[in-house]
Amino acid sequence: MRAAGLADIDDRLQAGERLGFADGLRLFACPDLLAVGLLANREREKRHGARTFFNYNLRLEPTNVCVASCLFCSFARLKPTDAAAYTMSLEQAWDKLRKREHQPLTELHIVNGLNPDLPFSYYTELLRGFKRIRPSIHLKCFTAVEIAYFADLYGMSDQQVLLDLMEAGLDSLPGGGAEIFAERVRKKICHDKCGADRYLDIHRIAHRLGMKTNVTMLYGHIETHEERVDHMLRARALQDETSGFQAFIPLAFHPDNNQMRKLPAPSAAETLRVHAVSRLMLDNIPHIKAFWIATGVDVAQTALWFGVDDLDGTVQEEKIYHMAGSPTPEGLTMTQLTNLVRAAGREPLERDTFYNVKETISC
Repeated sequence: MRAAGLADIDDRLQAGERLGFADGLRLFACPDLLAVGLLANREREKRHGARTFFNYNLRLEPTNVCVASCLFCSFARLKPTDAAAYTMSLEQAWDKLRKREHQPLTELHIVNGLNPDLPFSYYTELLRGFKRIRPSIHLKCFTAVEIAYFADLYGMSDQQVLLDLMEAGLDSLPGGGAEIFAERVRKKICHDKCGADRYLDIHRIAHRLGMKTNVTMLYGHIETHEERVDHMLRARALQDETSGFQAFIPLAFHPDNNQMRKLPAPSAAETLRVHAVSRLMLDNIPHIKAFWIATGVDVAQTALWFGVDDLDGTVQEEKIYHMAGSPTPEGLTMTQLTNLVRAAGREPLERDTFYNVKETISC
């Protein structure tokens, strides 16, 4: 640690002291990635030991029609008539769950484009239908960006949107749409979606209403180290206030098939560093998740020694990253997840959305 220039950070972490903005910058600048990883792994093991969590989940994107023009997005289509644009009927969406009646799914994760042509009842009935098909399924649906869009489009408050969706069956919010909170970056890459303050306030409202949520960070494009650390600290500040975040999820930028295709994707080393720094800076968020579809399976395995304790899950049907060129599988089985965790030298545990651990892993 002395050779890496991190001896004082090491001492403060061992004393249980909180790191600050300057510390985050030093961790990103430190040339010794393994030293940063060692610190992050120690913090991970302090909380979770060798335990590594994942769940049996299905990912659905019922529509990719979207009025936003985010430069990094390969998924959205501006008009219903555009090539590759789609909107599922309610029956088509419900069939995705019906056809998996033999699978012990515990979670359905839904995100969408910002479609201007659908009534609010499409979303409430979508949730009700899933609950009718499988009452026990956990519905983790609609990013804060979608909640803000619903409120603006349908003339409602953010809180009323959440209340109506909760009445229809919504159980928690995913963390997508956070991108980078820095206004400089948002103006360039996602100027026409809700801003960072509103994103965080919607999560604040959700936490106040009793829902748990996640928070993400898109990295590896035009953001600076300063902007990454600022993003983490803003998430940490809200967690100090509400304790409602369950996991922080760094999401790697993928350049294929979008308006930022000239930029390279982040390297494996950069991905490991981002996850490690996240663990060290976010001392109050219980879990750091490596979304294996974004990182790649091998890097996700390695990240289990760089602060990560969660691999998301089976993630069947994911489209957003695969339309951006991700070469990862369309989904992993529970057996595959178990084997890759064991191969990394960690203990595999199947969880539900709230991190309650099952006694045996589903087949």
